[in-house]
Amino acid sequence: MTDVVDTRRPLPVVRPLPGAAPQARAQQQVRGDRWRVTVLTDCLFRVEWSPDGGFEDRASTFAVRRDLGEAEFTARPFGDGIEITTPRAWLRYDGQEPSAHGLVVELRGTDSGRWRYGEPTHDLGGTARTLDDADGRIDLEPGVVSPDGIGVVDDTESFLFADDGWIGTRPAGRRDLYVFAHGRDYARAVRELYAVSGAPMRLPRWALGNWWSRYHPYSADSYLELMDRFDDEDVPFSVAVIDMDWHRVDSVPPQHGDGWTGYSWEPALFPDPAEFLGALHERGMRTTLNLHPADGVRAFEDAYPRMAEALGIDPATEAPVSFDPADPTFLRAYFEVLHHPLEEQGVDFWWIDWQQGRTSGLRGVDPLWLLNHFHHLDAARHGGPGMTFSRYAGPGSHRYAVGFSGDAVVSWESLAFQPEFTATASNIGYCWWSHDIGGHTRGVRDDELATRWVQFGVLSPIMRLHSANNPFIRKEPWLFPAEHRQAMGDALRFRHRLVPYLHTMNHLAAAGTPLVRPMYHLEPYRREAYSVPNEYAFGTELVVAPVVTPRSRVSLLSRTRAWLPAGRWTDVFTGAVYQGDRHVELHRPIDSVPVLLRDGGILPLAAPGEQDATCNPAALEVLVAPGASGRLDLAEDPEDDRDVQDVAPEGVADGPAATTPLVWDGAGRELRVGAVEGRADVVPARREWTVTFLAQLPTGEVTVDGRAVPVSGQDGRWSVSFTAASTSGAVVRVGGAPLRLGVDPAEAVRTVLERAQTGNPEKLAAWEVVTSGRGTVERLAGLDSVDLPEDVRGAVVELLATVADAPA
Repeated sequence: MTDVVDTRRPLPVVRPLPGAAPQARAQQQVRGDRWRVTVLTDCLFRVEWSPDGGFEDRASTFAVRRDLGEAEFTARPFGDGIEITTPRAWLRYDGQEPSAHGLVVELRGTDSGRWRYGEPTHDLGGTARTLDDADGRIDLEPGVVSPDGIGVVDDTESFLFADDGWIGTRPAGRRDLYVFAHGRDYARAVRELYAVSGAPMRLPRWALGNWWSRYHPYSADSYLELMDRFDDEDVPFSVAVIDMDWHRVDSVPPQHGDGWTGYSWEPALFPDPAEFLGALHERGMRTTLNLHPADGVRAFEDAYPRMAEALGIDPATEAPVSFDPADPTFLRAYFEVLHHPLEEQGVDFWWIDWQQGRTSGLRGVDPLWLLNHFHHLDAARHGGPGMTFSRYAGPGSHRYAVGFSGDAVVSWESLAFQPEFTATASNIGYCWWSHDIGGHTRGVRDDELATRWVQFGVLSPIMRLHSANNPFIRKEPWLFPAEHRQAMGDALRFRHRLVPYLHTMNHLAAAGTPLVRPMYHLEPYRREAYSVPNEYAFGTELVVAPVVTPRSRVSLLSRTRAWLPAGRWTDVFTGAVYQGDRHVELHRPIDSVPVLLRDGGILPLAAPGEQDATCNPAALEVLVAPGASGRLDLAEDPEDDRDVQDVAPEGVADGPAATTPLVWDGAGRELRVGAVEGRADVVPARREWTVTFLAQLPTGEVTVDGRAVPVSGQDGRWSVSFTAASTSGAVVRVGGAPLRLGVDPAEAVRTVLERAQTGNPEKLAAWEVVTSGRGTVERLAGLDSVDLPEDVRGAVVELLATVADAPA
């Protein structure tokens, strides 16, 4: 029998997993004396081998829902085992201990592929526990996405959750496999991973803004002064991270060890913690404190007497209270005595920085899993989604919100791997990585590297600046030269403008579509999509190709290789329009990075100046790429996170409290801002709207609800502005001839040539070709006769090959 720990008495933090349905339907199971196969869907099998004849029906760290409805299949005996056929896959199992000859799964239908037990799946990778000390690429754990069509999650070693929510271990010798036979339907593979493992947590809106973090012994005064300096610089933040020096470190009496673990404020730095945290809240920020809990609770801690008594220790002995999250008595006191009083002072969530291994007092029970799971439940005890910030513990960790990827080395190699690492994590459903943006440790100062890393962070799931306890590793923009300072500030401001879009994608992520996905998720049958590991889909509307290499000393531009799916794509910063279904080389100055909006794409942004990430903005700008029709439903929620539940009773993530449909009818040239649907009280009663079309200027009148309005802007980007009641919306209609996309690239080419550190005669010759009036093909051919440096030539060719004056 499974060893289930006695709970002794009910724990508030211990409760059944929300939405759990771990018992599969009997009609979906086929079993023998020592084996069981469960057909979870027509693409997803659970295969169990049990030498003792017992099978596990409780939730595991990975699998919390096994009742996924009826799945069509047929079964017939195969020796001592079974052969199962579904419309999508075929499984044969001989009923013995799993082996390559005894367990095989094969795809049916359009895709082909076969996997035998023990053979590699050739999957495309999942993620890893940490990037600590990583200086470039590291090996990744498996995911469920494979071009061969079959992925496997081995759940054999995970621990279990009893019906009451407490933990148990597995008997030795059993095997427990989940086989994902989805072919190249990668999106469905990830959705069904979520179906069996639980939906990702919907983040609170404020978590999508900028986070400030630095390992440094700030005082309350110096931290608040820094936040005020950021405000003076017009650089917004929504989360204040206080690293380990919030608690006693150097003042720990030597007989009690070092100050790595602590739960007591350092009074020399924070004489009035509640006042300090309240001041951060007044500045529109949420706060997290760093935890290193491995050393338990020692006698110097403020909470030691209560903690010792809770664990049956005489406080007078000053005996340490050992960290043991597998002990329910300790766990109760851990939250009630150590954490809740600090939360009452104003701590909003915890940064769980566990680095001390994978073993606990129970065989197979990883302390990191316990910390993630029970901190998550405790954070949600008052309603709402809760919030945790911790390290990745393995498949199923996506349920616990934001992942801390660890202490990366400051290097171009580290930056170059992080976009791929972030996107590939969606193959195991892990969608909210937070990196040490700019790098944590070692390396050399490189202002360009720091700037490009900030730009990637802005276009990643969580934007958290961080650095080591080193006075020479800093991230404040004003410490950098002017061009880098400006580029960093612009990027950080743009992150807060992105929050309306990010929060909308936050809800889609909770429903099964990760924010960041590799390009092969969009085009799984195109080999080109596998050739651009650092390019990714950023939500449903955007493709991003971060700059991860230094700029050319000749062109002063950085080069990024990308592949664009079919259709047209418009750079939201430059306005350049690219024809898809091809590889492109994109060249950008230090203040720009390729962010491409699909034809028909709609990108809702907070208006400039709307920098509070904790609330729904009163003014928005909506970018429209008008080359095709499109729709986006802007998702919004109450400012108070507790006013929105995270998980519906059936375990499916709830939708937003309010949605505003944004619909572009390309044929009718009409943009409709729909009336708010759902709870109208969570959005401003009236809003200022600016609609910006990424197209040439209109030839006719533009109206809002039938009234003519002025147009501002120029070819490539023009706007109209208006005020509308949220309960009624508005309609923008563009008159005249059909809109046209793209602009003459000559001025952009001029800028490239002016900037280039090369010969003036060659520049003039190239300029004469560009302005010759000939067609694109002829001008590209003409450049072959000009002796331009290759980096400069590439940038000019990119611009000449963009779409110019094309019908929408």
